[in-house]
Amino acid sequence: MTNGSYYDKLKHDEDNKIHTKKITVSDIISMKEKQKKISVLTAYDFCTAKICDKAGIDILLVGDSAGMVMMGHKNTINVTMEEMTIFCKSVSNGVSRAMIVTDMPFGSYQINSDMAVKNAIHLIKSGSDAIKLEGGIEISKTIKEIIRAGIPVMGHIGLKPQTSTLWEGYKVQGTTKSAALKLLEEAKMLEEAGIFSLVLEMTSSEVSEIITNNIKIPTIGIGSGNSCDGQVLVLHDMLGLYDLLKPKFVKKYADVGKIIYDAVSKYNEEVKNNDFPSIEHSFIMKENELAKLKDIVLK
Repeated sequence: MTNGSYYDKLKHDEDNKIHTKKITVSDIISMKEKQKKISVLTAYDFCTAKICDKAGIDILLVGDSAGMVMMGHKNTINVTMEEMTIFCKSVSNGVSRAMIVTDMPFGSYQINSDMAVKNAIHLIKSGSDAIKLEGGIEISKTIKEIIRAGIPVMGHIGLKPQTSTLWEGYKVQGTTKSAALKLLEEAKMLEEAGIFSLVLEMTSSEVSEIITNNIKIPTIGIGSGNSCDGQVLVLHDMLGLYDLLKPKFVKKYADVGKIIYDAVSKYNEEVKNNDFPSIEHSFIMKENELAKLKDIVLK
């Protein structure tokens, strides 16, 4: 599909008010039962969210990875609730079909359950359909409280970016028997707490398969092999927009960074050479009006 036909289709759909059924928690859970893979991508703004939604992505994750790829932080720790709220609202404005799951940033749920519930409610009111938080046994009580408030929760174990960097850095998880058993125990406990899906990050493929086969809820892998029920990538990684980190598990589907660089460089060159704007990109007065103006100005 060409760019022109793509945007023509977007306009056609909007003009005719074509709406697709919104994906729900039960839809995601049933995809595991039907052995249908779940596609997940991060999104942080209206334009990319709209494109991902139109492309058929099942879940758009408003990730705290925005702190790195959108704001330039070295990690996700410094992201705030206020910032996540802005990203969440922006994404929700561009989505009609995909489920929106928003990361609860570091510090927004660790202090106590009351604060966690309050912040989760805030994100739901900002346009999210569910929230995601990192952790295992230590946050199971908090998860139960959030779910009791009526909010769907996606779990996240394995590598936990918000805190792993403080302890051991970015390392593959589940590489020993004891580590694998702990992850399996955490997965079962989080399932019992009521989460509807579970992210497994940088977990060995073998352990991810064992976890996937031993819980009823879908697993979403990132760097955790293809046995998971779904996959998630950071949009900026797979498009080649962010190159400060290059994880082994990322497949680059396009080099959009180079495309943007080439376009910006061409624009810069044309402005400096006075080639842009040309007549086709300018507005021209009617000749008779211009003549009247000249009669006054040139006297």
